[in-house]
Amino acid sequence: MCPPRSAASPRQAIVAGFRPEFLDFDRGIRVGNLEEHERITRILKTALETRYGQAFVTERWGRGVYWKWIGFLTRANRAAKPLSSGVSFGCSKFYLSIEHDERIFQCGLQIERGFLKAPRESEPFRLREDWDWNRLLAALKPRGAMDAHLRRLLADGFRIHAGTWDGNALDCGEPDYPGPQKLRRRLETAAPDCWAGFQLYFPMTEDEVRGATGLDLVESMLAVFDEVAPVMNLCMQVPLPLKENSERPVFVEPRA
Repeated sequence: MCPPRSAASPRQAIVAGFRPEFLDFDRGIRVGNLEEHERITRILKTALETRYGQAFVTERWGRGVYWKWIGFLTRANRAAKPLSSGVSFGCSKFYLSIEHDERIFQCGLQIERGFLKAPRESEPFRLREDWDWNRLLAALKPRGAMDAHLRRLLADGFRIHAGTWDGNALDCGEPDYPGPQKLRRRLETAAPDCWAGFQLYFPMTEDEVRGATGLDLVESMLAVFDEVAPVMNLCMQVPLPLKENSERPVFVEPRA
C-alpha cells in the first residue's frame, strides 16, 4: 500500500536520481558514494525548503554509506527555543528509517522525549521545558484537533509508536488506537531512564518499495510529510505554513 503522491506545481523542478535500491533493508538508507541528485537527503531537503519557504536541518543516525534513520527539522523552530536552541532533540522532525527486523520502511513524524532521569554522561539529552514533547502531551485531549488528525491518518494506514525505543512501547494502527487520554498516559509513563518518543508513520514493505520507481518513492515521502505536518504544527513553537497554494516542486529524472 502506497500513500497518494503529492500534487505538483511546475514552478520549480528538482533533478532526482533516487532509486528504490537505495532503501536497503539489510544495511539502511544509502547516502554515501552517490551524486548529489541521487542522495535522498539532498532531494528531500531541497523539496521541503521549496515547499515551506524555510530552512531545514538534516539529522541522522548512522555513519558511512548507509544510515538507519534520517530526520529533517526546521531551523526556525529550533532557534526559537530559549533553553535548547543548540540541540535538535527537542524539535519535531520529519523522518525516514529502515526497520530491518520487520523489513519495513517508515516515513513520518517523530517527537523525542529523551530522558527524564539522565545518566551523567547523557545530561544534554534530558527533557527540557521548551521541548516539543510537552506541547504534544498538552495537545492529546478528548475531541481535540490532535485526536482528530490522528484518527484520520490511522484510518488511512498510518501507525503510531509511543514509548521507549527498547521494544517496550505501543505500536498501533487504527483498530488498536487507545484514544488521546490513554495515549498520553502511555507516553507519560515511559521508563524515565530510557530514551522515549512518539512516531506517527506510514509503513511500506520491502515488496512495495521494490515495486515503485525512485520518483514514486520521493513523491510518496513528501506526500506523507504533507499529511503529518498539521500534527507537527500542533507541537512546534514556529509552525510551518500550510497554505494550499504553497509552492510544490516537481521532480525530473537526470539526463542520460
